[in-house]
Amino acid sequence: MKSLFSFEYPNVWTALALCGEPIVLYGMGNGADKVLDELEKRNIRAAGVMASDGFCRYQEFRGFTVKKESDFERELGDFTVALCFGSDLPDVMAHIEEVAKRHTLLVPNVPVVGSTLMDDKFVVQHRAEIQSACDLLADEESKRVLKGALDFFYTGRLSYLKAIESGKDDVFRDILRLKDERYLDLGAYRGDTVDEFLHYTDGYESIAAVEPNPKNFQKLSEHLAGIENAAAVNAGIADREGVMYVSKGGGRMAALDPEKGVRVKVTTVDTLECAPTYLKADIEGMEGAMLRGAARTLKACKPKLNIAAYHRTEDFFALILQLHAIDPAYRIFLRKHPYIPCWDLNIYAI
Repeated sequence: MKSLFSFEYPNVWTALALCGEPIVLYGMGNGADKVLDELEKRNIRAAGVMASDGFCRYQEFRGFTVKKESDFERELGDFTVALCFGSDLPDVMAHIEEVAKRHTLLVPNVPVVGSTLMDDKFVVQHRAEIQSACDLLADEESKRVLKGALDFFYTGRLSYLKAIESGKDDVFRDILRLKDERYLDLGAYRGDTVDEFLHYTDGYESIAAVEPNPKNFQKLSEHLAGIENAAAVNAGIADREGVMYVSKGGGRMAALDPEKGVRVKVTTVDTLECAPTYLKADIEGMEGAMLRGAARTLKACKPKLNIAAYHRTEDFFALILQLHAIDPAYRIFLRKHPYIPCWDLNIYAI
């Protein structure tokens, strides 16, 4: 493997500043807001915002009229595309790749949670930690995935994602090997990861599915009604007990909303006292807090782990270091499953 910190391309923000072409944002919503805010801070001008044909209604977004790719091709000729949304839908990812064949496409990596960006200063500041996390990984494939993820976060180039993608079958067959498990699903949404567990396990003892959002929790409860020895828990997970406020609406990434949100109980894995043998956590940036509140359980029960490592810029290395500090006996793997951008980047540990 090449040196961890050798990059073929400049930092994505530098590339956008020096591209010499008009910059068109692809996508609207929270991601585009974050990208526009950062471009403005860096005095980089955006030429417009585009949407896929099926979503383009020539609506207004941040002072721009949202247009189709073909509109910008007529107006601007060639331009650089800054991708500002995510998807794991095969047809959407295929369309993004087609756009990348027609134009330079970069992915400015604004985190799902927090405001820390992957830039030159970040790499210098965290160089030793990133290297230490890589050295802790249990196999060469994990180290290759970490290098590819780092390259993507830094440069915003899609080619690095495609090079490290793999399906989940290998993970569940060769690493997790689920059988007769007590499953703790943190961030269970509406039951899709319970279904994933049932697909891959060779029998189980119990399922405890935890979801904070009220609407998602209702759907989850209905979904679990016909599944034996399965219970839904309406709570958030952190490193201490308390309360949180989540948005009233449902959705896969139902956000924290301290002003208008619904009050929900927060607890810890240790407090749940469910003695899991398999724990999955995809909890919108609370994974680090979850680990702090699960230290006793991890040491006592040593559950197999499946932890999202992409919500915060530092997660792909900081969570590895944190888990190792709690229990050095864990063998830690890193895998990236198909998703644009570098979401569904997961730590697996046994």
